[in-house]
This record gives sequence, structure tokens and C-alpha cells, in this order.
Amino acid sequence: MLTKEENELLTQTGPGTPCGELMRRYWQPVALAEELPPGGAPLPVRILGEDLVLFRDDAGQPGLLGLHCPHRGADLSYGRLEDGGLRCIYHGWLYDRTGQCLEQPGEPAGSTFYQRIKQTAYPCLEKAGVIFTYMGPGEPPLLPNYPPFSLPDERVFAGKMYSICNYLQGNEGNIDLLHTSFLHYIKRDLRGLTPEQRQLVLERYQEPESLSGRGPSPGLEAVEGQLIPYGLRICKIRKTGNDDIYVRLATYLPPAITVIPGGTINWHVPIDDTHHWRWSIAFDDGSGGTPPRRNDWAPPPTYMPEPNATNRYLQDRATMTTLSYSGIPQMYFSAQDLCATEGAGPIQDRTQEHLALTDAPIAAARTILRHAITEVLEGRDPPHVIRDPAKNHFPEVCGTYGMVPPGMTWKEYADQLAAEDKGWRARPFGV
Repeated sequence: MLTKEENELLTQTGPGTPCGELMRRYWQPVALAEELPPGGAPLPVRILGEDLVLFRDDAGQPGLLGLHCPHRGADLSYGRLEDGGLRCIYHGWLYDRTGQCLEQPGEPAGSTFYQRIKQTAYPCLEKAGVIFTYMGPGEPPLLPNYPPFSLPDERVFAGKMYSICNYLQGNEGNIDLLHTSFLHYIKRDLRGLTPEQRQLVLERYQEPESLSGRGPSPGLEAVEGQLIPYGLRICKIRKTGNDDIYVRLATYLPPAITVIPGGTINWHVPIDDTHHWRWSIAFDDGSGGTPPRRNDWAPPPTYMPEPNATNRYLQDRATMTTLSYSGIPQMYFSAQDLCATEGAGPIQDRTQEHLALTDAPIAAARTILRHAITEVLEGRDPPHVIRDPAKNHFPEVCGTYGMVPPGMTWKEYADQLAAEDKGWRARPFGV
């Protein structure tokens, strides 16, 4: 368990907080490109406890400014898009993407007061259907060149979902690989599967045709971690009947990214300390997978999931004895996670938790996060801030699953995948 002070250190992300300053050293997703089409209205957004407005200028380039006009505080999201920037409808003050005031048409002719007005502004870039922003000091680092960012947009799926809890609960749900054998488990009828599908299910679970409160692999799974230079590998291990080893490998990347088994990036971005966006970025690496469509049950413009706490996440308790461990329909897979992470409260009280042996990677990830905060407080770049293009490549990341070759440990297997640059693997969707 953590002390109250330790919990606050890791969960408070507003301006001036230690973790907030850490978050601001990285590029963060701020909106989907679909939310800001060319010529579309400015978009009010809240991120890291700051109220901002996202817009496209005449050239179609995204800009992110403080929401309130520095003149009289009017809401700039109602502004006019024209003349190279965003114009406040209260008195016509015009701002470009850098926040520089370009014009104050109500002032006397010849006035140069506009030159001394600079609005809060954060640089943006657009990649894979996502608009990112950098809210920290100094020169922005490089956007990490994760595999989906080097692919054509049609091979990438990016989506987001509104979550009513602190970002850390969401991300620690990704690091907790053991929960997938309980919360997400559904009973399988092996007779209806192809031989390949049947083999995959048998490898993953000891008893895939059973539905018991003890799960499909009781007492047979272990969870371990392995430090890499810029994060943490996480591995769930299960010995099969032949003493072979089946693994599910994920990687935590500070401050709040986890590459889950199958290669999807789950990226948790604070709106404020009690709400966050759960971003998912999946891709087709050419191995036969096809990115899924957006979750129609978390639709724009709010991206609020239809299964939520107000309707008890659409849990059907009758299915808990016949099909589903959680009773929350499998089509709402991510809502199963929300039930657990939001159910812990707006900010989980970690002074009351009792971590077990299989929670070791969660404890390790918290240590990495605390160390990263210290690096920032001492004036250094934290881990996984990239400034050298030659280092903008991450072969050590593992997001995959499968059988470990005979005679190898899972760590040796992960190192082999890294050496071959095969650790980050997209999952064929539907498997």
C-alpha cells in the first residue's frame, strides 16, 4: 500500500504538481482528427487540468490555445476562424497558432498594443488520425516513433473513451495482466472453433470450457516483470500440461502508456484528477490482422461509453452462470475494465490496498513513475523522452503472446524477440 502523500504524488496532475510537470514533458494525445475536420468549429478541450481550445487555421494546421481570451476572458471556442488564426467574437482580437495576438481592430489606428499580447499556446502535430500536443517547457522532444506512427492512416485505428476516474487506475489496469483470466473471461465452446482457434484457446486457458469463480486456470498463472532502459516488461506465465510455457507479454512506458499483448497502445491522459481519456491505438502490421472499427458504444461527440455506472455497465447476472465471468457483455470489453477501475472511486485510496505477489509489476511501475518525477524535479529529462532521432526506435517493447520456445525462460524469449525486432506484434483481430 502507499501512504497518502505517495498516492497524491502519483495521482495529482494539474499545473505545478510534480506528476503534472512530468506529464508535460511528453507529447500527449489531445483529440482525434475526426473531431476537428477542416473548417470545423473550434473544439474546447480540458487536459491536465487546463481549459484550452483546439482549432485549425486557414492552412489546416492545428493550434491549441488557452480557452479564455486574455482581453476580457471570453470563451475562444466560439471564435471566428479567419485571417490566419482564431478571432474572439467579443472584441475581434485575433490570435495565431503560437498565441501571438495579430490584431485588435477596436483599438485606435496605429496602436501596437497587440504586439505585447501573447496567449497561452502549445505546439501540436498530427499523426495516425490523432492530434498531439506538448505542454512542457523548452523545445519539444520527438514524438515516439511507435509502429503505428510509421504506417498509412488506413492501417491504423485510433479511438478514445471517457473514463470517470484518475488516469493511474486506468493504466494500472493494463499492467495487471492477471485480471484478464477473470474479468474478461468467457466460457468457450471448443466444438465451434477451427483447429487453430481451439489451439490458441487451449494454450491460453487450462479449462476454457468451464465457468467457475476460481477462473479457468486457478493457481497455475504467475505474473513477473523485467526492467528495460525506458520502462517495464510485464509477463503473465502459465505452464501447460506438457510443462511448456505460454506467455502474454506487455510493456509499460512512462508516464501512462502500456503496450498490451497483441500490440495495441493503451494511453491514459488526464482530463483532471478524477477524469481521463483512455486512448487505444491499434494497427495492422501486415500479418493478417485488420484494425477494428470505432466502438459504436462510445460514440462522438462525448465518447462516453453507453455501458457505465448509471446503468451498472449493462451487467447481465444471468450470464454469469452460463457464459461470462463478469456478466458484462463481451462486446463491451472495455466497459468491463471501467467497472473495475471506476469502481475503485474517483481517485483510488491506495492506503487501503493490499498488493499480492502477482501485483509485483504494479509496484515496479509505481517506482518507475516516482523516479521519473524525481528526474523532472532535479532538472533532467525523465525516461522515454526522446531527442535523438537515432534512438527513436523501441525494439525492447514486447506486446505479444504465445508459447515460449523449449528450453528458454520468458525473459530470454523476450530478449530474443527484441534482438529480432519482433516483440511488438499486432494481433489478428477476433483471435
